[in-house]
Amino acid sequence: MNSELLRIIDAIHHEKDIDTELIFMTIENAMVAAIQKKVGEDVQIRCTLDRRTGELGVTSDDDLGSIDLGRIAAQTAKQVIIQSLRDAENSVVFAEFEGRVGELVLGTVQRVEGGALIVNVARAEAIIPRADRVRGEVYSPGDRIRAVITEVKRAGSRVKIIMSRVSPELVRRLFELEVPEVNDGVIEIKRIAREPGYRTKIAVHSNDPRVDCVGACVGIRGTRIKAITDELNGEKIDIIRWSPSEEDLIVNALRPAQIASLAMEPAGKICRVVVPDDQLALAIGRKGQNVRLATRLTGWDIKIEGVTQMPHSARGEDGQPLGPPPTGAPQGSGATDGEE
Repeated sequence: MNSELLRIIDAIHHEKDIDTELIFMTIENAMVAAIQKKVGEDVQIRCTLDRRTGELGVTSDDDLGSIDLGRIAAQTAKQVIIQSLRDAENSVVFAEFEGRVGELVLGTVQRVEGGALIVNVARAEAIIPRADRVRGEVYSPGDRIRAVITEVKRAGSRVKIIMSRVSPELVRRLFELEVPEVNDGVIEIKRIAREPGYRTKIAVHSNDPRVDCVGACVGIRGTRIKAITDELNGEKIDIIRWSPSEEDLIVNALRPAQIASLAMEPAGKICRVVVPDDQLALAIGRKGQNVRLATRLTGWDIKIEGVTQMPHSARGEDGQPLGPPPTGAPQGSGATDGEE
C-alpha cells in the first residue's frame, strides 16, 4: 500500500507537473483534517508522510488512542486532497500561461459551448468566445486551431485562458511564423488594420536596405503570403510599404487605387483625396472597406471624391485637379488584391 501511494504521487507529479513535496504536504494536511473531523478541531494533530517509504505517522499532545477514521473522515480527506491538488494544478497553469499573452498557440477543439470554442492547449483548457471567432469559420471537436492568447486570469478557483481569432496580433504572429525576416527583426511590422474574415492591411518596413520588405513577405511565387491567407481561411491581405511621409503612407494604404491628388488638414487629421472617376469605386472598396482600413492604418480621416465631384474652381482648364499628385510614393504592395 505504501509503495502504491508513492507510485501515485510520482504519477501525479509527472502528469500534472506538480511538485512532489507539495503533494506530500497536501496528503498530510488532508489526514490532519480527517482526524480532526473525528476527534475535534481543537485537538492539535501532526501528520507526517515518509518521503522514502510512504509510511504515515500521526502524533498529538493528547492521547488519541486507536483512531478509526470512518467513512465521513475518509471522505473529508479525499475531498481535501482533490481540492488541494486542483488548486496546485491551477497555480501551475497560471504560472505557465500568464506570461504568454499575445503568443500564437496551436490547440485542439474539445467542444463547442454556446458558440464558444473550448480548446485544449498543452495541459490546459482555453476558450475562444463567440466574439473572438471569425464569422463563417466552422470548427468541430478534434480540429486543430491556431489563435493568440489575449488574457489569462483567475476566475474563482479556476484559471481562465482566453484566446482570439479576430485580434490583429494573430496576423502579426502568423507573419513571424512564416516570414523569417520578420521573426529576426530584419523586417518590422509597423501597423495592422484588420476586418477579420474579409481583409487586412499591414504596413511593413525593412531595416536592411538590401531586403525588399514587400517581396520577402510575399515569398517566391507568393508561397509565404498564401500560407498565411490559408490559415486565415482566405482573408485578403494587402502588404503596404511603410513610409515616414504621411502623404506617401496614405497613397500606399489606398492601393490598388491610383491617386490624382490629396490635401491634408493637420488640425483635424483629415485628408481629402481625389481619384480619377474610374478609380472611385476601387479606392472606396466594397462597402467602404478599402478606405475604412486605410483610415485605421494611417490614423487620418480619409475623404475620397472623384474628379468630376470637385468644385470647378479646384480644377484646371484640362479638367484635372490643380496641384501635383504626391511624389516619392513607393509603388504598390506585392499582395494587394483588387476590389471587385
